[in-house]
Amino acid sequence: MVTDRRPTEPASARIWDIAAQVPDPEVPVLTIEDLGVLRSVIAAEDEVRVVLTPTYSGCPAIDQMRDDVIARLREAGYPRVRVDTTLSPAWTTDWMSDAGKRKLEAYGIAPPDFRAAGRHGPIAVALAVKCPRCHSIRTREIARFGSTSCKALFECEECLEPFDYFKVH
Repeated sequence: MVTDRRPTEPASARIWDIAAQVPDPEVPVLTIEDLGVLRSVIAAEDEVRVVLTPTYSGCPAIDQMRDDVIARLREAGYPRVRVDTTLSPAWTTDWMSDAGKRKLEAYGIAPPDFRAAGRHGPIAVALAVKCPRCHSIRTREIARFGSTSCKALFECEECLEPFDYFKVH
């Protein structure tokens, strides 16, 4: 369901490419593009405008992301940068790139395991979360909230390692 939001207009595409490299402050192996938080960029005559959508409305990392985008773009020669945050449409794990999901797993965080957006009616509940270390599905949830509110804490019953699971939104 991830769609390429990178602009085709050259000036905006260059800005996108710079902003897209900003790492997620909570999971530094991901960029804001991998995460799907980078929504749009617009190159105006006298200002650059970037729009971000946080993973949830209370995300404490969005302020750091904004500051990092501004710093990156100013370093690249854009003195006037405006970063707006939008909550609509709400972020969904479907916006994460496949590369981002692979990076999560390699980092030791179980990526979301089914598509959430576009579903109508009941959403199937995952019965097991695959361990990112040994790939066993014999896991159990320890806490609904892990190191951040967008992750749950799980434990593998095979290798006995705890791990974060990036919740499906």
